[in-house]
Amino acid sequence: MKISTKGRYALRVMIDLALHDSGEYIALKDISERQGITVKYLEQIVTNLNKAGFLRSMRGNNGGHRLARRPYEYKVGDILRTMEGSLSPIECLADAGSDGVNCPRSEDCPTLGFWRGLDKVINDYVDRYTLQDLIDQEQMIAGGYDYSI
Repeated sequence: MKISTKGRYALRVMIDLALHDSGEYIALKDISERQGITVKYLEQIVTNLNKAGFLRSMRGNNGGHRLARRPYEYKVGDILRTMEGSLSPIECLADAGSDGVNCPRSEDCPTLGFWRGLDKVINDYVDRYTLQDLIDQEQMIAGGYDYSI
């Protein structure tokens, strides 16, 4: 499984919006300058985030984008799945039916348990973190905080 630039950049955009939240809408041009991502590419990313209800957007002179909720209310997994689709490591789990598998060989597959376990680990991991957790991590690194004993 590989996360595309859209998935990675979506997290960066969401963090940027959270860090620069003044209650005003933030122009894509400003995000573009800070993140080094073209406005054209940001438009594609923001469109998906808007459709998912993650952002509020406004057109016009004072227009732009801002988070629809507080950073702690966004799971990283939800943002990634919005941009990437399923995070499952194999196709038969990504297109799962009611039994969690979409494969005619599932009853005889000696590796299915392994793939289910990996799928669970991936999804549990990305769902364990919120946008706020990523912001806090970044601020600890940028602030030079050292919590080692």
